[in-house]
Amino acid sequence: MIIGFGFGNPIQSILMLLLTSLISYMIFKTIRHRQRRNPDPYEERERRRQYYYEQRQRARDYAQEFDLTDEEIERRLDEEYEESQEPRHP
Repeated sequence: MIIGFGFGNPIQSILMLLLTSLISYMIFKTIRHRQRRNPDPYEERERRRQYYYEQRQRARDYAQEFDLTDEEIERRLDEEYEESQEPRHP
């Protein structure tokens, strides 16, 4: 959140508004940066390592699921089309 205020003549008011907004923004960024930073670099490294392993596993799962031949693609499309054409009974 950026907070700014200004009063007085228009030029002075605009300058005060810009200055107080800039100060507010810098305070906000400093607080946010401190909250995100992990004090233990080894813990941060382990967290990131786990994230990359999970992403690699997801990529392998997707590759296995969607690495299809042309015939398999056509078969899946036929199955999906047939399912959408079946009448639904309530």
